[in-house]
Amino acid sequence: MKKPTELEAQTLGDWAYLAVDKHFDKTLKHEDDVLKDRDPEALHQMRVGMRRLRSAVNGFAPALDLPKAAKEQNIAKVARVLGALRDLDVLKEALQNQYQPALPKSEQKSLKTVLDYLAKQRKKALEQVQSTLEHKDYQNLKHDFKKWLKQPQYRELAQVPIRDVLPDLLLPSASKLFLHPAWLVGVHSETKGFGVPSPLEQDRVEELLGAQGLVLHSLRKQTKRSRYQMELFTDFYEPTYEAYVNDLKEIQEILGQIQDCFVLGEFLTNALDSKSQKVLPTLVDKLAQTRYQAWQKWQPLHQKYLNPRIRNALHLELLKPISDVIRG
Repeated sequence: MKKPTELEAQTLGDWAYLAVDKHFDKTLKHEDDVLKDRDPEALHQMRVGMRRLRSAVNGFAPALDLPKAAKEQNIAKVARVLGALRDLDVLKEALQNQYQPALPKSEQKSLKTVLDYLAKQRKKALEQVQSTLEHKDYQNLKHDFKKWLKQPQYRELAQVPIRDVLPDLLLPSASKLFLHPAWLVGVHSETKGFGVPSPLEQDRVEELLGAQGLVLHSLRKQTKRSRYQMELFTDFYEPTYEAYVNDLKEIQEILGQIQDCFVLGEFLTNALDSKSQKVLPTLVDKLAQTRYQAWQKWQPLHQKYLNPRIRNALHLELLKPISDVIRG
């Protein structure tokens, strides 16, 4: 099977190749800047490239025959190491730009302690990233992907026209998304159906997130996986499809804001030996406010996608790719 161009791509294998090629190239593009710690944005882009490469390998698994080192679990290991460093950069940016300007002088010294602690943790995380990218496992991963891209190998299903199997590719991910237990967090149970999200005061939201925050974080990860997969195929659907993708992006971002607050709160506790509430009360209060604001943004989307008609409409949309794809 020859290597396709985007204009020629017709089969499942063609589109699998294009996805792997695109995201692997993006990963390599930023590798040198990450190794030399030149730009936090390069780290972000390489992490995104790795995550999307992983999604492509997983989503197109029925068509791909990849070498041993180019497997999903090996991509995931690298992505996790990149993610640990990126998370620290996100914390630093939030502390310095979002929260520090609003803190009273009495809390600035304690925040400096936190930032010094963060700098030490970041140094360790950077060393881990550099070690990982220089290790033979990562070099083998790159070698095997380059080898596969020069001479791609496929399974038999790769010959099937992409339109014939698109629903089968996309529906399992949508089902996992909508069967996630986090949709029931903060919902009044009813005899029939999913019920309605409850309007909650901030204290109740704090209790709920304290108990169910990890479940919501898991929903965020599943939303991201579904979004990444759906984004591969926007050319094959009507604009309604892209509107669903945009909703998934918004859900991912909102739930990410909630998770970031929890991560930052835990980091403050570690940096200050469990004294964050005592020495940084303003910051702790602002984190709670940010969580509550994100929760309120989440509610309209939460209610929308609890509606069986919306869910069914999305499933039906996935079932009807358009017959002619026009590419610019």
